Amino acid sequence: MDTKPSIRVAVRIARRHQPNRWEDWGFSIAEVLLDEGGFGDAPRALRDDGRDASFLFPGLPLTLYPDEAEGYYLNLTSGAPAWFVLWRIADDDPARAWPEMLTLSYNEAGRWLDAQERVDNLPLPEDVRGWLQTYTDAHYRPEPKQRRRPASFQPPERR
Repeated sequence: MDTKPSIRVAVRIARRHQPNRWEDWGFSIAEVLLDEGGFGDAPRALRDDGRDASFLFPGLPLTLYPDEAEGYYLNLTSGAPAWFVLWRIADDDPARAWPEMLTLSYNEAGRWLDAQERVDNLPLPEDVRGWLQTYTDAHYRPEPKQRRRPASFQPPERR
């Protein structure tokens, strides 16, 4: 059985009351932390004064996959490597939001955004960056570049 490298993380979501014509609450991904078991298993409110709140969601898995190696490479070489967090707001309670999943793949985050999902990013800490770099070095193989002849140099029947 091939085990894939994975870690557990906890995500902290901040909620702010912002009454306006379109929405009562604004959310942001405030922090992504490595979860070594000290946060428990259940989501919980860290602070809620009715106006501003902070919620912790522990135990989210993040697994690396060989077929996403190019996306990891793009994230690492972007100049600002990041966590990408897909999160949702409850349809029945707009004061409630939660993280659905995380990735370190630039390509996967792009697919989520193409699907109109809410995706925020936060800077990747050095220790996770090193872990991701080691994995990417072992699994990413760029496709060889192939020179294409301009159409004007090809015979008319091949254009």
